[in-house]
Amino acid sequence: MGSQEVSNVDWQGKHVTVAGLGVSGIPAARALHERGALVTVVNDRDDERSRAQAAELEALGITVRLGDGDTLPESTELVVTAPGWKPGKPLFTAAAEAGVPVWGDVELAWRLRGQDGREPAPWLAVTGTNGKTTTVRMLASILEAAGLRTAAVGNIGVSLLDAVLGDETYDVLAVELSSYQLHWAPSLRAHSGAVLNLAPDHLDWHGSMAGYAADKGRIYEGNRVACVYNAQDAATEDLVREADVEEGCRAIGFTLGTPGPSQLGVVDGILVDRAFVADRQKQAQELAETSDVNPPAPHNIANALAAAALARAFGVPPKAVRDGLRAFRPDAHRIEHVADVSGVTYIDDSKATNTHAAEASLASYDPIVWIAGGLAKGATFDELVTGAAKRLKGVVLMGADRALIREALARHAPEVPVVDLDRTDTGAMSAAVREAARLAGPGDTVLLAPACASMDMFVNYNKRGEAFADAVRELADESA
Repeated sequence: MGSQEVSNVDWQGKHVTVAGLGVSGIPAARALHERGALVTVVNDRDDERSRAQAAELEALGITVRLGDGDTLPESTELVVTAPGWKPGKPLFTAAAEAGVPVWGDVELAWRLRGQDGREPAPWLAVTGTNGKTTTVRMLASILEAAGLRTAAVGNIGVSLLDAVLGDETYDVLAVELSSYQLHWAPSLRAHSGAVLNLAPDHLDWHGSMAGYAADKGRIYEGNRVACVYNAQDAATEDLVREADVEEGCRAIGFTLGTPGPSQLGVVDGILVDRAFVADRQKQAQELAETSDVNPPAPHNIANALAAAALARAFGVPPKAVRDGLRAFRPDAHRIEHVADVSGVTYIDDSKATNTHAAEASLASYDPIVWIAGGLAKGATFDELVTGAAKRLKGVVLMGADRALIREALARHAPEVPVVDLDRTDTGAMSAAVREAARLAGPGDTVLLAPACASMDMFVNYNKRGEAFADAVRELADESA
């Protein structure tokens, strides 16, 4: 299907199975039912919440089967799945054997766009192991500064289905896509797409690093204007080379160094564009200063360059890039400055739930007292500790898998003092902050960048970050 074609599926009487009652499944079931499809929702769980959701859908005339997400209902002509359901699930095996296609929520949104007769908004799409949400929100801020009607959608909160089917009209959409979503989106064709970085993540779902990378690379398929890649991450450039794009689509790199032709980069504290200028060999367009990026940590400047590249691919003027970056405010718990107490800076990067994110965070400060630990999700920490060792003044460890980090520190940074907190109660974070304060001196940074998931001790990384911020404020009050 061409990038601007609108799919004209006749949904009337079509038997569609929707897999999952989550944030994507319910809107998908409703949208398909409204278009005349005969919808059956299947769900693994049969708990109180699921029964309440099922009752609402059944009141509309939608069939719901709880407690059995593995059996393919008879007569199914299409499966629409929640992005998190693993490809090896028996439901999908049965669908493959029956020749039934499987779409994700992104694929469904792509197919439904423009069916109401409106010109569908182009998609500027972003994926990567880390930085997706920040980059997409930066991109939306830049597009808004250019006077365009836009929204940050996808894996970011606003459902793509709602954006595509809602009453509001958009000039362009800034779309965050996870590897799960891309796996189930075979016909997606973005205006331009970006892969920010690639590091091992979700390998249990994708089966291998090659499978994970291949799903990320789907974002480039059929791109019309630009495939944006990280010039300092060769794996992302490899994905561009492998992509089948429309004629005339360009590979655009971004780098924290001086940019070559067809790249965006940094020169003397200025973000510059050598891609979307008349003479790429001799010209460079100033876009913004690094101080316009909030916060101006290296990996966040990389996010800003990727957002700028996608915006420039859409024809946004340089001034809008600067104004959009200045207006952008990062989400909570992403390299968030909490307070300065007794000359020590306290930074909350609870969102650093894997080693790749923590590596970027640790590279942003020096010297550091590092608070780390939690659920490792199969990660190893030798490379992370080796890279950060010279910056570390001390480490405070907490959480279920802290021993893995402690052992890596013993191997690669044996001289760095380590406090091992053997407690998982609600006061553990307060104790961690106090131990970090004891190790830190004026000019140091206490950095919460756990490199692990939070669910061993906290509901999510937000709650972990809030506990850290509360403990820091308590410390500040005592020092006042």
